[in-house]
Amino acid sequence: MEPVTVIGAGLAGCEAAWQLAERGIPVTLREMKPAKMTPAHHSGDFAELVCSNSLRGAGLENAVGLLKEELRRMGSLILACADEHRVEAGGALAVDRFGFSGAVTERIRSHPLITVEEGEETALPEAGEVIVATGPLTSDALAAAIRARYPDMHTLNFFDAAAPLVTFESVDMEKAFFASRYDKGTPDYINCPLTEEEYQTFWTELCQAQEAEVHGFEDKRVFEGCMPVEVMARRGRDTLCYGPLKPRGLTDPRTGREPFAVVQLRRDNAEGSIYNLVGFQTHLKWPEQRRVFSLIPALAHAEFVRYGVMHRNTYLDSPRLLDRYYRVKEEPRISFAGQVTGVEGYVESTASGFLCAVELSRRLRGLPPVDFPQETAVGALALYVSNQSVADFQPMNVNFGIIPPLGYKVKGKRNKNAELSRRALELLEGIDYR
Repeated sequence: MEPVTVIGAGLAGCEAAWQLAERGIPVTLREMKPAKMTPAHHSGDFAELVCSNSLRGAGLENAVGLLKEELRRMGSLILACADEHRVEAGGALAVDRFGFSGAVTERIRSHPLITVEEGEETALPEAGEVIVATGPLTSDALAAAIRARYPDMHTLNFFDAAAPLVTFESVDMEKAFFASRYDKGTPDYINCPLTEEEYQTFWTELCQAQEAEVHGFEDKRVFEGCMPVEVMARRGRDTLCYGPLKPRGLTDPRTGREPFAVVQLRRDNAEGSIYNLVGFQTHLKWPEQRRVFSLIPALAHAEFVRYGVMHRNTYLDSPRLLDRYYRVKEEPRISFAGQVTGVEGYVESTASGFLCAVELSRRLRGLPPVDFPQETAVGALALYVSNQSVADFQPMNVNFGIIPPLGYKVKGKRNKNAELSRRALELLEGIDYR
């Protein structure tokens, strides 16, 4: 059997390669790192995450929690490695990023049916089965080749941002405290309180801070799920207090009261030596980041080990191009997976790579396709991406809004969501996805 070509060793590409190989299908995995890097890459390992909490909420009351559990039960490589390298973060699945990526890399490279070829791919292969999983940072050359191959299909762009990282030892714990909101779970977050006066100074300087030059950037084109903190601040003085700086459920032990505003830090590695500024995605100039973020009292002398960065993300007009299996409708030997399809988020990317590989492996083995129902998170995402009735297609995180309602009343949103998850997992038990 001729190997399937998988282009890109991010989460979607690694998941797809693994699922194919585990089903006896040989794979050639092509990855441009380390020969060529992007602004979001910092190592040569596969499946690189931008922050420790990139996999987000773990509970089944969250749609992404359901999606993770579906993937976990179906033998996802990414979820297995994430569970092995989990670090405490309250109700979220946070991981030691370097341990996680290293584990994925080792398993991919050691699989007997996966051959890794390094170097940039600048064109789509003219023969054989292909999965393109190059992510939202698809190289200009390959993006141009895709546009040329499908001239009637438009690619759309938006911009994405990553938050800064600081060392734990540089955080002034005399002015911060450990707690999780409403004391839920273990106290894993460092909370940096601000008085109203301190917040006013911080907000004023944040709104006036100089941004780095990003070609084509406009506030209206920011993806709402990853909005730069300075863009959010410009929407009004108190906007941050209802967003990433909200103090609800956090009591400052020094005063016994909720602060006016709170900046939360989340552990970014297993050792707890590096912390991420939660919700502080930004594209401010680096000196401005140091100046403005140091106005947060507990971070006055913070050591920044990574500043926030801004980069272009590219995604396809997938409803016009792809079917529910992420295959090109007019050329089904070519499939796309990951954020380039418009599924937003690492877990969602993993799910697309999984489904894409399962369908391809079954087709190559002469088996019928697996039609994951819309009641499952995996199926709902695939049907959203391929839904031609969507007029203004935008990247989408998994959410319960794209999953059909229960058809009966359940009191309370959390209880309703938990019931939606229960239904999905029951349906999953009856599906042959091998």
